[in-house]
Amino acid sequence: MSLPWPAFWEHIRVEDRPAFSDVLTELLSHGALIGDSGRDRELYLLAREYQRELSEYLAPLHLELVADPDRPIFQLRPVPGDCGLVARFNKAETLLVLTLWRIYHDARMERPVETVVVTANDVWQRLKLYFESIELPREAQLREMLATLRRRRLVRAQWHEDPNRFGESQVEILPTLPRTIPFENLSAWEQQSAIFQTPGSEVAVDSEETFQ
Repeated sequence: MSLPWPAFWEHIRVEDRPAFSDVLTELLSHGALIGDSGRDRELYLLAREYQRELSEYLAPLHLELVADPDRPIFQLRPVPGDCGLVARFNKAETLLVLTLWRIYHDARMERPVETVVVTANDVWQRLKLYFESIELPREAQLREMLATLRRRRLVRAQWHEDPNRFGESQVEILPTLPRTIPFENLSAWEQQSAIFQTPGSEVAVDSEETFQ
């Protein structure tokens, strides 16, 4: 059954409406639309054309539509304390996101780069460096958490074709991730990460929320 098209969007061209619905589905399902190629590129270009309509529609949900200035990305940013459509990272995911934020930050500080790509082994080694007193995730857990972040459009992951060489899998940290936890500087990151240095600590982190 096809629901009626909303009257307040009658000006949207009939031929654009199916793709417009796909844009909203992508944003509300994953929190971001990344228009690098193929169908996603077409959706991104359409979203750019109807950016005002999308922003106004999402505003009552307390979701801000953010356009990346450097890459073809639209991202939803929940308004803290107002948006109820967020999912909080669990502790293990929080440690992983903190680690990825630091890797991204350090890479961008060394030299301006469009993409930050590391291996799963690199991620594990950094986890060990930053949170040495915390029990580290097993390989299966790390893969599952990276898959979760990939669904949220915070990373891209290219698993190695040999399952025994998971550590060589490529992980691209997307600019959507640092915007999800927008620390002002490294000191703010260090203050937050220090909370998790004690084994067995169970701390809820309000800033570690992302749209889902």
